[in-house]
Amino acid sequence: MSTNDPVENDVCEACGTFGEIGYIIKEGDNVADVKIMGGTNEALQSELDKYIELAKQVCANVKYEADPINEETQELTARFEFEVSAEKIIFELKSRSLIKE
Repeated sequence: MSTNDPVENDVCEACGTFGEIGYIIKEGDNVADVKIMGGTNEALQSELDKYIELAKQVCANVKYEADPINEETQELTARFEFEVSAEKIIFELKSRSLIKE
């Protein structure tokens, strides 16, 4: 039995766009890179700790690594590896609240 029903794309009411979820969530796309800038080592570590805490809320088994912090560090990059792609997307969406403007 086969149906040839046309594919219906749902339109986002907020922005008027549509897309297929497969274009958003890609298999194997489970690593998020975060760049943190700060004035002092303490500020950098504090911001990094916020991202680590958030990542652990999304996935208790998240793996992460970050550039070492020393006296000359002005910015660092942290990499978070989640178990599945959806967790990465959730982390990225939630981490927007941590970004300072």
